[in-house]
Amino acid sequence: MGRTTAAVATAATAARGRIFAMMDADGDGVISAYDYLSRVDRAVQATGRTEEDPLVVAARGQAHKAWGAMDANGDGKLTFGEYDAWVGADKFDNVCRFALGSLFDLADADGDGTLDKAEFTVLRTALNNSTENAAAAFDALDTDGDGRVGRDAYLAAIRAYVIGETSRMGEALY
Repeated sequence: MGRTTAAVATAATAARGRIFAMMDADGDGVISAYDYLSRVDRAVQATGRTEEDPLVVAARGQAHKAWGAMDANGDGKLTFGEYDAWVGADKFDNVCRFALGSLFDLADADGDGTLDKAEFTVLRTALNNSTENAAAAFDALDTDGDGRVGRDAYLAAIRAYVIGETSRMGEALY
């Protein structure tokens, strides 16, 4: 039997709180433009890519688009209430998916559309998850045991978590 609408809403709010805390890099209770945009800096540093790399340029562009959409009032900060009211399936599909996908692409060293456990862990730790949680999240996503996680499965798992659906990866990360 499925969860009630109230249970899904409660799960979504809890998931968003954990995601918000992860994006609040300095832990001050708000996500600043620096907090959000520095995610790309950390992923670039962790993956060893250069600023001239087209994937870095794309990731920076997507991050700026996402930040502009999230910070609708342009005050340079996002409270949890603003984030919780903003994010959802539509915003994920039309904004977040592109920013998160571009970060996935940075970690995909051979460009095959999949990450192995080491690449996945590099990405997730650059995004403020612990190494242990990143490894557990990889294991949760690698359902066929081939040692690879595809881009679509990765993004679908994050989307499910954000909107309050069951996500083994989300539960492992946070």
